[in-house]
Amino acid sequence: MAWDRQGRSVPVWRSLQSKFILSYGAIIIALILFLNTYPILISQNLVFRSKQDSLWRQADLITSTLAGSEGLTAEGVEANLTQLGVIDATRRVMAAGVDRVMVTDPAGLVLFDTSEVDNAKDKYGLLWEVVSALRGEDVFRCEYREDAFRSRAAVPIRYRGMTQGAVYLYEYDEEQAGMLVDFQKNLRNISIVICVVTLLFSLLFSTAVTRRIAVLLRGIRTVREGEYSHRVSMSGGDELTQLADEFNALTGRLQTTEEVRRRFVSDASHELKTPLASIRLLTDSILQAEHMDGSTAREFVADIGEEAERLTRITEKLLTLTRMDTMPPVVREPVDLKQVVLRVEHMLTPLAGTRQVSFRMDLAGYCTVLANEDDLYQVTFNLVENAIKYNVPGGTVMVSLFLRRGRNRGDGDLVVLRVEDTGVGIPEEDMPKIFDRFYRVDKARSREAGGTGLGLSIVRDMVRQHGGTVEVRRRMPEGTCFEVVFPRWQPEQKEEKP
Repeated sequence: MAWDRQGRSVPVWRSLQSKFILSYGAIIIALILFLNTYPILISQNLVFRSKQDSLWRQADLITSTLAGSEGLTAEGVEANLTQLGVIDATRRVMAAGVDRVMVTDPAGLVLFDTSEVDNAKDKYGLLWEVVSALRGEDVFRCEYREDAFRSRAAVPIRYRGMTQGAVYLYEYDEEQAGMLVDFQKNLRNISIVICVVTLLFSLLFSTAVTRRIAVLLRGIRTVREGEYSHRVSMSGGDELTQLADEFNALTGRLQTTEEVRRRFVSDASHELKTPLASIRLLTDSILQAEHMDGSTAREFVADIGEEAERLTRITEKLLTLTRMDTMPPVVREPVDLKQVVLRVEHMLTPLAGTRQVSFRMDLAGYCTVLANEDDLYQVTFNLVENAIKYNVPGGTVMVSLFLRRGRNRGDGDLVVLRVEDTGVGIPEEDMPKIFDRFYRVDKARSREAGGTGLGLSIVRDMVRQHGGTVEVRRRMPEGTCFEVVFPRWQPEQKEEKP
């Protein structure tokens, strides 16, 4: 049984299976009507043409025999027809395919008639065919009724441009009519068999199709209820199988997205809960202390301020990630990456000084990329800031900017930004996870350095938005190396529009 979007049963006349059956039924009925009319009409026309040729041929033979200068008489007509073999001595018609022969004079008076039922000899032949023939026309008429073909032909008897009379031939044929009736019955029986077989096939086919669609529909409802692990199993290689595969791929992505969302919410809640708990603990300590000296109170307030700043950093980076997930494509323009790196160096020099970390810059010129300048600044700032924070006292941050040829022949130049440090490095098992949101190698040290576990996620997403890649590896003998690669912008390239 079919169901609608509200879970109610769909009426039979609106179900997909009924529409399949009705569609097949309409097509089959149209084909049956065609098969039972067109061949019959064609067969009738063939019979009509055959009889027309036969009667006219015999009528022409008779008129050529009767035409002469002496005119027509009853005795002469009968003698000529007997001599021609059209009739025998008993005036019975011997011509094949002819049942009645009638000959009239120019006035329409019947001179000879072989009919035994309504013989019109010595009467005027007032038949339409005879009248038309006396006017000089060749006439033929055939009709099928009462399971018989009735054919009539009339031609004028001419001699030197004068009409001397008319010949009228009549044929009553039940044999070919019977063959046509049998042919029609056979077509009808075949049509009934085809109709029954086709309706059964359409029922089976529609049932199979609707059953598979019902499987997909149940799967969609299951996933809609939140069961993202549900998968649809469907055999075959048709479009429904491909649809099932796409559905499974979609539910797989939904499941992954849901897991990431839940983990993200859990991690975000945990990250926000820690500074909030610290703030609450500090405020409770201040409120519960009756005689707290000023220096201790200021120290507690300073700690509250640091936790508040940490909350601010977390929320700002969460908002940045949210905007990156939902915002439309950014407007990109040619940006000199060297100038961006120099700005970052200028901004982070005080921080490097407090951490006793030095800079070593090796920046090539003409490193222009098509990107958003603010995004490039944030990518570079995050990488260099991390290299400073997670370095060791007396360590060095090496920033390199250079061009590289693409790996494939058709690729253009690439702009490479490399940020290296001489810190403790990242364990190999943590390398694949460092770009995940809220992932931190050393959580205690990360919190001490003011990290949120979101900076590298922002770097990865921003780099991908601008068609670049970011990789991380260990630096020998110590430290970590981040390498960001962008396609180089050439002056002949057009700027992208949003």
